[in-house]
Amino acid sequence: MKKLAITLLCMAPITSYAQYPMGMSEADMQNMMQQMQEAQACMERIDQAELKALEKKANQFEAEMKSLCDSGKRDKAQEKAMVYMKEIVNSSAVKEAKRCGEMMKGTMQDMMQNMPLVDQDKDYTRLHVCDSY
Repeated sequence: MKKLAITLLCMAPITSYAQYPMGMSEADMQNMMQQMQEAQACMERIDQAELKALEKKANQFEAEMKSLCDSGKRDKAQEKAMVYMKEIVNSSAVKEAKRCGEMMKGTMQDMMQNMPLVDQDKDYTRLHVCDSY
């Protein structure tokens, strides 16, 4: 009986972790779900036509960069890439998406910190666009 009690006490943290992953309480989970729903609703309000236009422009940009880089026009490619990046970062759809992402505070931000998003505060001037092709 004593061994059974010790075994059950040892397993209690495991069952708690399985019930609430990442050490989150039920209230934390509910808060996270509400933040996700609010962020999703925010994302749905972003102008879909503008997103389509950005996607089309991104495809054109990628083709142009590949062509410039393949033909050895690295400086021209870099110049165009810097102008393009500023344009994208300043677009209303990207600004709105960033605002929506900021709605997911705390736990969601911790979970999303490893996602590859464009960081407008990062200094990209030392990176060259042609090095990625």
